Amino acid sequence: MLAAPLSTVLHLCLLLATGAHAQDRTTEQGEAAVTNPSAECTPYSYPPVAAAVAAGQFPPIWTNASKLLPNDTEARAKFLVINGSVPAISPKGTLSGDFSNFTPSYPPSDPDCWWTYHQCVNPKLNGLSADVASVPEPRTLGYGFDDGPNCSHNAFYDYLRDRKQLATMFYIGSNVLDWPLEAQRAVVDGHEICVHTWSHNYMTAFSNEGVFAELWYSMKAIKLVTGVTPRCWRPPFGDVDDRVRYIAAQLGLETVLWKYDSFDWKVGTAGVTQDTVAENYKALIDDVKAGVFNAIGAIMLTHELNAFTMQAAIDNYPQLAKAFNHIVPIAVAQNRSQPYAESNYTMPSFEQYTANHSAATSLNGLNDTSNGVGSGKAAQASSSNGASSGAVQRRLLGSRSALGSVVGWVVASWLM
Repeated sequence: MLAAPLSTVLHLCLLLATGAHAQDRTTEQGEAAVTNPSAECTPYSYPPVAAAVAAGQFPPIWTNASKLLPNDTEARAKFLVINGSVPAISPKGTLSGDFSNFTPSYPPSDPDCWWTYHQCVNPKLNGLSADVASVPEPRTLGYGFDDGPNCSHNAFYDYLRDRKQLATMFYIGSNVLDWPLEAQRAVVDGHEICVHTWSHNYMTAFSNEGVFAELWYSMKAIKLVTGVTPRCWRPPFGDVDDRVRYIAAQLGLETVLWKYDSFDWKVGTAGVTQDTVAENYKALIDDVKAGVFNAIGAIMLTHELNAFTMQAAIDNYPQLAKAFNHIVPIAVAQNRSQPYAESNYTMPSFEQYTANHSAATSLNGLNDTSNGVGSGKAAQASSSNGASSGAVQRRLLGSRSALGSVVGWVVASWLM
């Protein structure tokens, strides 16, 4: 073999040296490679989002979507059709969750199946499906995280990727427009995306139009950025009743709740500490060991909200993987292979996913410990106000670097 000229070698070394420090903030692949949390959370501009915002296609980010935009004829036409059949249930309380002026006169029979009042998950309105608060597969955890995409989630998503662990991500519409490349990573990695509203407020306090708008613009943001339209949603704080469920169902969204709460989102308030969260994870694990889930599976409320919540997920994953037979996205636990309105993206069935991928195999060869990544790497607090797979593998068709190809991604097969 002929040796390369010295000038060529030096040039290549220079390229490698400079490339190691360069950061590509224009593609999902480049953004996923950023490992410094401060750099991750430095605002960037993503042209499709910038153009849509400039054209007035979305409400202002992190404002309540209480009204449909005047120029949104598609949304207005859809809402007009839905609104005529919405059940006559009054809005409740305030957007911040103050129900003190409402609950004293609310009937104890809970006629609206209001989750906040009595954790009702079986609607009383005919025609509505029960909420998903657990999963049908025994000794299985329906794994998911609220409040993303977080700008600093790369260390956390890397941790999941290295264990071939998929999850259900409940994304806030405003966060998706703030951090679009982070949202794209969820699709790239094979996670399921669900809606978590536009502004993360108590949904039963909105008018019919406000409920519709909070869901509609979140769905539109996710579609714009990732190319997929979710078929599931989770109400912030679990606040849902039959009126809100009905509007969501008319938009093709299944309501997903939980029966176990880590309370990771409440640390620092109302006497909730990091030890409280550890105890709540342990309570779930103890129930698995006690046989509570021998005939059914669990869903636990956990978050991508900030450094602590992501680190708590990392710290507790090894114990969860040892306790449960399987840890899977909620769609997989439901055997729902079509997670989006688009038909060009599929997820494996429960049998396909778990055939060679028990929770325990995620730990093999990784020398996992309870503090797998370290407290400093899943960094940065909430991305609320920014600017702008292991024995089983997935085979994705298409490039991961361009938005257009994200739209066409298909989970073609899950192989050993």
